[in-house]
Amino acid sequence: MEFFTFINIGGTIAFAASGTLAAMRKDLDIFGLLVIAFVTSVGGGTIRDVLIGHLPVRWILDSSIILLIIGSAGITVLLRSKIEHLDKALTFFDSLGLGFFALRGIQEGISVQLNIPSCIILGTITACFGGVIRDIMLNEIPALFRTGQLYATVCIVGGGLFFALQQLNISPELIDIMTVLSIFGIRTLAIKKNISLPKINKM
Repeated sequence: MEFFTFINIGGTIAFAASGTLAAMRKDLDIFGLLVIAFVTSVGGGTIRDVLIGHLPVRWILDSSIILLIIGSAGITVLLRSKIEHLDKALTFFDSLGLGFFALRGIQEGISVQLNIPSCIILGTITACFGGVIRDIMLNEIPALFRTGQLYATVCIVGGGLFFALQQLNISPELIDIMTVLSIFGIRTLAIKKNISLPKINKM
C-alpha cells in the first residue's frame, strides 16, 4: 500500500510539472497555469474512476491531491530559471507521468477484477487522457496523435510487460519499477530517435 501511494504521488507530481511547463510555454497567467496543471494530473484518473464506477472520483474525496498539484506547480514555477530547455523538461516529466499513471490504472483494473486487455486499456486511459485534455485546452494536437510521439503505444507495451513479468518469480515492487522505467525509457528513446508508428499517406 505504501508503494501504491508512492506511485500515485509520483504520477501526480510528474504530470503537474508537465502541465505547468506546457502552460508556461503558452505564456498563461497563474490561474491558467494551475488549471492546466490540475487537468493534466487528474484528467486521466477521473475518466478511469468514472469507467469503473469509483464515485465520487478520488481527488474530490482527497484534498491532499489538490494541494500536491498546487505545490508541484509552484515549485516548477520557482525553478523555471534553472530549466534551460523547456521542451526537454516537458518531455521528461510527461514520460515519467505516463509510466506512473499507466501502472496505477493497471492496478486499479486488477483491483476490480478486470481481464488483462481491459487492465491495459484502463492503464493507457489513466496515463494518456490528462495530457490529451491539456493539449486540447492549449490548442495543440494532442501528443497521443502526433508523429514521433509514441504515447499510448508505450503504455500498451508497458502493460504487456507488467503481466509478462508476473509469470516470473519477481517481487511485485520490482515489477512495478520495471514497468514504469520501461514506459519512460521507450518513450524517451522514441522521441530522441524520432520513432513513430507508420502513417497512411493521402491518395
